[in-house]
Amino acid sequence: MGTHVIKMPDIGEGIAEVELSQWHVKVGDLVVEDQVLADVMTDKAMVDIPSPVHGKVIALGGQPGEVMAVGSVLISIEVEGAGNLKESDKPAPVAAKETPVAPKVEAVIESKPAAAAPRPAAAACQGPMVAREANERPLASPAVRKHALDLGIQLRLVRGSGPAGRVLHEDLDAYLAQGQSNASTPVAAACTQRNDEEQIQVIGMRRKIAQRMQDATQRAAHFSYVEEIDVTAIEELRAHLNEKHGASRGKLTLLPFLVRALVVALRDFPQMNARYDDEAQVITRLGAVHVGVATQSDVGLMVPVVRHAEARSLWDSAAEISRLANAARNGKASRDELSGSTITLTSLGALGGIVSTPVLNLPEVAIVGVNKIVERPMVVKGQVVIRKMMNLSSSFDHRVVDGMDAALFIQAIRGLLEQPATLFVE
Repeated sequence: MGTHVIKMPDIGEGIAEVELSQWHVKVGDLVVEDQVLADVMTDKAMVDIPSPVHGKVIALGGQPGEVMAVGSVLISIEVEGAGNLKESDKPAPVAAKETPVAPKVEAVIESKPAAAAPRPAAAACQGPMVAREANERPLASPAVRKHALDLGIQLRLVRGSGPAGRVLHEDLDAYLAQGQSNASTPVAAACTQRNDEEQIQVIGMRRKIAQRMQDATQRAAHFSYVEEIDVTAIEELRAHLNEKHGASRGKLTLLPFLVRALVVALRDFPQMNARYDDEAQVITRLGAVHVGVATQSDVGLMVPVVRHAEARSLWDSAAEISRLANAARNGKASRDELSGSTITLTSLGALGGIVSTPVLNLPEVAIVGVNKIVERPMVVKGQVVIRKMMNLSSSFDHRVVDGMDAALFIQAIRGLLEQPATLFVE
């Protein structure tokens, strides 16, 4: 038998180190060729590390959250034959590592029985109600059973404070004090104390998100601008297009219309479609509109990029948004698909709230946030009518974007969405 050492691969683009995010194996596991061993995190994307051999895991080279250099030993696998272990790869003589896990304290609720002495009235907060099986007979004296029967109390629902959980007369009083004498379904007492804790290690994508958000708020001079938009007309257009072409071209959400509005508005406000290198003090305005679409995934917020939105139709944008969102949620988005945006669109859909203050996706200088659509009474030409209204909550880098320009930019988007035919006038 020999040892096959797998080193941290060179993922490309000059990356010298990556973060070990998660192990999919532990010491002693048998693995097969192409089985995913670990996930590593670059500055943009999660990358799977597969096994090139069959064998048995004998050592892990790092712990989740550890930053490892490209070329360092990631994992050692026992294989048939000589293997590829070199003297330089042999680890120092230290105790074998166990499978690393994020520290976690299991949730435990401690419930201490009350003393046998008479309890004060507040003792009811120890939770007089308890769930027992229907056929479980609680411990209680004949006098307590008769008392419970007279009061109409199901004895199996009462928590006993006596020895071995015996139900006492005081327990019946406490049960009544909670107003639960007519309860038919056991529920947890509202005043049950909890002392459980859970520690979650901030690693992988979550750490990258935390670093980027902190960096953005510390470096950029954020300011936000909120505007109310009447989306009744564009929602009617969307419904019409879906009814007519949905079966053949796919259903349209509001997002591709918003992407189109960004593209058209940016023709007059090119300073919004820009990146700011604050170290070199250089603003780069771009002709191509690469729209980042903030997407929630199991590992955190990711921003896949719809490239060259200026050259896409509504349905093309819709298909690309859907494809990228699925890739991001499934952890399959590539580094290229998660980088290179020039302006970002963020939406919480139905959970969008009334107002938000989105954080810039540096080095971009603008992010457009979409809040939820609600029906509200509005005054239109002197008449009160029901309209579908939505807020845009957008943020800008005040080092680059003036307040007046930001307001005019959002007003341009508002005009395009409220008069949707103008979205398609060249």
